[in-house]
Parts: sequence; C-alpha cells; structure tokens
Amino acid sequence: MKRGPVIAIDGPSGVGKTTVSKKVAEKLGFTYVNTGAMYRALALAARESWVDLSSDDFLKEFCTGIDFRYEVGSGRVVVDGVDYTERLWTQEAGELASWASARKSVREFLAAYQRSIGEAGRIVMEGRDIGTAVFPDADVKIFLDASPEIRAERRRLELVEKGAEGTAEVGRELEERDRRDAGRAVSPLKAADDAVIVDTGSMGIEEVVKQVLDTVNERLRVGDTRS
Repeated sequence: MKRGPVIAIDGPSGVGKTTVSKKVAEKLGFTYVNTGAMYRALALAARESWVDLSSDDFLKEFCTGIDFRYEVGSGRVVVDGVDYTERLWTQEAGELASWASARKSVREFLAAYQRSIGEAGRIVMEGRDIGTAVFPDADVKIFLDASPEIRAERRRLELVEKGAEGTAEVGRELEERDRRDAGRAVSPLKAADDAVIVDTGSMGIEEVVKQVLDTVNERLRVGDTRS
C-alpha cells in the first residue's frame, strides 16, 4: 500500500515527459523517478551478458540473478556493480530497451521494483505503463502526447544537441518503437481510462507543467469524483 500521493506521467518518446516530470516533482517537493532509465540499464546489462533479448526464459533467469539498483535522487542505475547511467540515453540503449521491455519477465521484475520505490509516496513516476500497470491506483494519471512529426523533430534536435549520429533515421525509428510499444502483449503503451491526456505539440514546457500541476492540485485537493 502506498503511503502518500503517486503521480503517474506516461507517454511515448518525444513528448517532453522527462523535463515535465522533473519540473512537476520539483515544484511539488516530490521525488522524481524515471522508469525508462531502468529498462535501458537492464537491457544494456543483459546484452553485455550475452542474454538473448528475444527469450523470455533467458531474461527471467537473468533478472532473478542480478543486483539491480536505481538511486532515487541522482537517478543513477547500477546493475551488478556496473554504473550504466552515462550510456542510458543513446539510441542503442533505447532500441534495446524497446525489445527487452516487451518481455513479460522484464516488465514483472521492474514493475515490482518500481512499486517498492513508489510505496513511500510523494512520487512523480515517469514511464509508459505507470498509470495502467505499475500504479493503476495512482492519485493522478497524466498521459502526454504529440503528433509523430513533432515528436520526431524534438528527438532529432535532442540528438543533434548531444552530438549523436544517425539523426536522419529518427522518424522511422520512433515509428517502429511506437508500433512495438503499443502492440506488445504485456503492458502496452496506452493512456489509462482515467488519465488526463495533454497534447504537448502546441505548448511550451512551462505551459505543459502548469496544466499538469493544475490537474494534480485539483485531484489532490478534492479527489477523483468521477464514477
């Protein structure tokens, strides 16, 4: 049982989830948790251990035997003593995470880990299935979205800023990842039925943050009165 409010912020890549979630957590005085970082670190660790990412059985065995640590506050992720933090936001990590996250064993392992963190409450947890699978009883559920074109351009600019290569393929890769994430059998990417959907395509970050905070303050003040 969670001991305080949990704010779930879900959505696909390129909608501003990380920036918005961090700002919302800061303004509320809550702890920010990036679940995407967990999937990326686990996928990188599995690949480096020569685990077949298409095999649920092999991944289950791998998850059972690892020492997995996400440092709340710093956001660092360490698997079996190896710090993967500096490599999490590469295209390779994103692609590997998309494949690994489709496996039931991986989702069950990390969902349980995420719940153990969220049970403390006063959490803003960012991901793709927080409001639907990890915390279906979250106090507030937000789903950020934008058109594929806007998301691809945002992601491309982000990669350019980081000096990454292969930016011309961003649109195609985003489209493929969206297809995998939305079509997976376990915890597919979708908005919860009771989530507030925010289209970030025509808004700046501060506008999105304000809209999310207004929703959070209203829900935490009066509760969810919908049937």
